[in-house]
Amino acid sequence: MALLGILQFPDKRLNLKASPVEVFDAALQTCVDNLFETLYESYGVGLAAIQVNIQQQIVVIDISNAQNEPLCLINPKIINKRGTATHEEGCLSFPGVYTKITRASEIDVEFLDRFGKPQALSATDLLATCIQHEYDHLQGITYYDLLSPLKQELLRKKLAKYRQRTL
Repeated sequence: MALLGILQFPDKRLNLKASPVEVFDAALQTCVDNLFETLYESYGVGLAAIQVNIQQQIVVIDISNAQNEPLCLINPKIINKRGTATHEEGCLSFPGVYTKITRASEIDVEFLDRFGKPQALSATDLLATCIQHEYDHLQGITYYDLLSPLKQELLRKKLAKYRQRTL
């Protein structure tokens, strides 16, 4: 396995739309393994392939504290949304900054697992938020794009301060 470099905002590749996965082979399995390794080493809960410059519809998620509940969604489609909830979200492409985002509180999603088997899942709470966040990445949308111009400016300033502190 290998750690992959995570693209950082404002890299324009974060706004590319990912292509559906069509081949489920050994290369895909290695890619998924590398995505999980990168996710775990970065202490994240979700990572979309687009964030590591792989323009395919692959998402890896693990919201468990022990990092022992891996979930891989390939070619996901959110088919139903219910309710709303506002949570503070972070993003590995925006290290060190968090902002409040309103999303659906419950979702239903269909996807293929890493072996190409069709799956369906109903999600709430953190899992629903995480799936929606990563799904947006596959569409070329970051949480920055969901903010008002004023909140975008505040996020840019927070990110600049974080980067200054970590130099």
